[in-house]
Amino acid sequence: MTLPKLHIAVLMGGWSNERAVSLMSGNSVADALEARGHRVTRIDMGRDVAQVLAAVAPDVVFNALHGTPGEDGSVQGLMDLMGLTYTHSGLAASVIAIDKQLTKQTLVQHGIPMPGGRVVTTAEIHDHDPLPRPYVLKPVNEGSSVGVAIITDDGNFGNPVARDAPGPWQQFDHLLAEPFIRGRELTTAVLGDRALLVTELRPKSGFYDFDAKYTDGMTDHICPADIPADVAEACKDIALRAHRLLGARGTSRSDFRWDDERGVDGLFLLEVNTQPGMTSLSLVPEQARALGMDYGELVEAIIAESLNDAAIIAESLNDAAIIAESLNDAAIIAEALARTEAD
Repeated sequence: MTLPKLHIAVLMGGWSNERAVSLMSGNSVADALEARGHRVTRIDMGRDVAQVLAAVAPDVVFNALHGTPGEDGSVQGLMDLMGLTYTHSGLAASVIAIDKQLTKQTLVQHGIPMPGGRVVTTAEIHDHDPLPRPYVLKPVNEGSSVGVAIITDDGNFGNPVARDAPGPWQQFDHLLAEPFIRGRELTTAVLGDRALLVTELRPKSGFYDFDAKYTDGMTDHICPADIPADVAEACKDIALRAHRLLGARGTSRSDFRWDDERGVDGLFLLEVNTQPGMTSLSLVPEQARALGMDYGELVEAIIAESLNDAAIIAESLNDAAIIAESLNDAAIIAEALARTEAD
């Protein structure tokens, strides 16, 4: 789909823990769109976002928000009510994907391999370990590895976890506890209805946390990953199936842990990110670039997907209106026939 020149609002910033990353993503997107001749309005989202969007009246909104409320369905629901066309996933997919436990409940029943575990209260972890060590504690509904802690026997969080030890338990009342999966960090992007590549992420120290993701030089990206072909195909298959099962749109990124001593059986999906980063260090642009698609083409492809979805929805609504009208006509005819028979 060749894009006409559009007025595009790039929605970024907001007030989540990922505000700074969102601003980097949004400004990169806006720069690329301006370079391709589009009219761009940059919006650093505040509480008056509805009024701002109504005043701007764009042809389409590029949603470059990360975290809540731009990734959890809140902004998506607002834009649906306003009748705006926007990129990335809609309300339902966003609500499910931001919540790691809801994502498991949706995907595991369809055979998607994900770690076990359960949601625990912070009071519980200060009393006893919810799982055998090593295990992982993470917020239920944050992205970008925000607030992830790995609890080991020789760590410095205490046993049980101390209240005054720095960690996600100081910010959140509930956390997701999962068994720690040894091995390697892999990720696969989906664009439209196609899984792209597999990237291996090798942090130079620690694990692939927020700083490792967004600080230049802290993580080596191997794209495509040097892994067996069957594992690469499994990553792409799982990523695409998860994207479809969640009802995701545009682009998404699926993050995996792979225990390389177990082959394909050691592959586990950790989460699906429906608003993946679009910074210079981000993984979706990197995979697209490796396949010959430059950054501007990628941004336009994401927008084209949203316009195509909007056209399909509009066509469905038009079909529904036609069906409703035909049913109404049928009812009128039936009523007329009934009167004729009565006469």
